[in-house]
Amino acid sequence: MAGLLLIGTDGSALATELSLSQGVETRTLTLPDIESVGVTHLEMRHPEGFAGRFTGVWLDDFLEAQGMNQARRVRFIAHDGYTTFLTPEQRRQKAYLLVTRLDGEPIAVEDFGPYMLVVPEDVEAVLEGTESMTRWIWAIAEVSVR
Repeated sequence: MAGLLLIGTDGSALATELSLSQGVETRTLTLPDIESVGVTHLEMRHPEGFAGRFTGVWLDDFLEAQGMNQARRVRFIAHDGYTTFLTPEQRRQKAYLLVTRLDGEPIAVEDFGPYMLVVPEDVEAVLEGTESMTRWIWAIAEVSVR
């Protein structure tokens, strides 16, 4: 799991690293490493209630930059141990955004950070309760591929 935590100017804990594992190899990525593939900005409201400018990288672009776009399964593990998986078929059906910032700032752990996975095209349906958010995950500490 990601290990380095910094304290933000408001006293909140900011995780600065993301563990990325493939087989027995584990690498640690920083926020600039993740955002180096190019960021996207979206205005939206998250189903957990917070709203604003979400900044992040498209998951497929991120995986391709890491040489992991052919993975049969991508596993996301949150700081609290919650896990969700994505198959290539699920990634073809919808565009997933790996959120790195909210309103231009890194996201504190207690504010669902440091990283989140969202499906922007599903926001309204999730808010209305007509679409599940089982693939959405926040407080991501590790991404693992097989």
